[in-house]
Amino acid sequence: MGKCTFMAIVACMPLPNLPLSTPSLLFPAISLLMLAHTNRFLGLAGVVRSLHANWRTSGEPVLVAQIASLRCRIRIIQQMQTMGVVSLMLCVVSMSFLFFDQQTGGQISFGLSLLFMQASLVLSLVEIQKSRVALDLHLQDVEKGAESR
Repeated sequence: MGKCTFMAIVACMPLPNLPLSTPSLLFPAISLLMLAHTNRFLGLAGVVRSLHANWRTSGEPVLVAQIASLRCRIRIIQQMQTMGVVSLMLCVVSMSFLFFDQQTGGQISFGLSLLFMQASLVLSLVEIQKSRVALDLHLQDVEKGAESR
């Protein structure tokens, strides 16, 4: 019996031709995704500046925990942005391959573009979960203040 490998299965399973218009459909989605990531980044940058100013005047320990949480979220957003840019670049590469009638290259680069876009979305979900943790720090501080009154 012959050995079934992934490459052998892919070689036996032809992919349909990918029209040039298919990768171009991702441009608006990727652009909106990048805009959302950039807005998150700018929003967090403003929060970090505000927290830093508050910490310099008050020295509250809860602010240090919030700043640490924000640092982690900013790193995730930077990774999200990187994945989005790579997705867009691969989309352009795919369109270039397809323009020059190179179906295999176009299909591979389009598939990779989709994977990078999905990775960006997964990181977005992780960042949303981290933002919940940051909000919990605020709520705990409010609850402690309410209990002490």
